[in-house]
Amino acid sequence: MTIFEAIRKDHDKQRELCRMLTSTSGESKGRKQMWEDLKKELQIHADAEERTFYSPLIHNDMMQQHARHGIAEHHEMDELIEKIDETEMDSPAWLVYAKQLCEKVEHHLEDEEHTFFQLAGKVFTEKQKTEIATAYQKEMKANR
Repeated sequence: MTIFEAIRKDHDKQRELCRMLTSTSGESKGRKQMWEDLKKELQIHADAEERTFYSPLIHNDMMQQHARHGIAEHHEMDELIEKIDETEMDSPAWLVYAKQLCEKVEHHLEDEEHTFFQLAGKVFTEKQKTEIATAYQKEMKANR
C-alpha cells in the first residue's frame, strides 16, 4: 500500500463521519459520540500526516508551499474544532459550525487528493511511498 492509498482510506472515513454528523439535529441520538469520533479521527490523522507525509515534503522546493498550506488548513480545522467544543451541542450554531468544519475538511481532502498527491508522487520513490505508508499507518494505529 502506498501513502496515497493509506491517506485516501482515512479520508473516506472522515467524509462518512462528516456526512453522518451533519445529518443530525440537536436532539439526535448519538450526536455526541459522532462528534467525538470525528474530532479524534481528524486530530490523529492531521498529526500522523504532518509527521510522516508533510515532514519530508516540506524540505522539497516544489512541495514546500503545498505542505505549508496543508498544515495551515489543519490549524484552521483545529480552531473550528475548538469553536464547536465551546458551543452548546443543542444550539443551532453548533450545527452551523460543524458544517463549516466539514466543508473545510472536504476542501482539504480535495486539495490533497487532486493536487498534492500528484505532485508528491513525483517527489517520492516507490520505496518511499510504501515506507511512508507504513510509518503513517503505525502512527494512526498507535493513536486510535
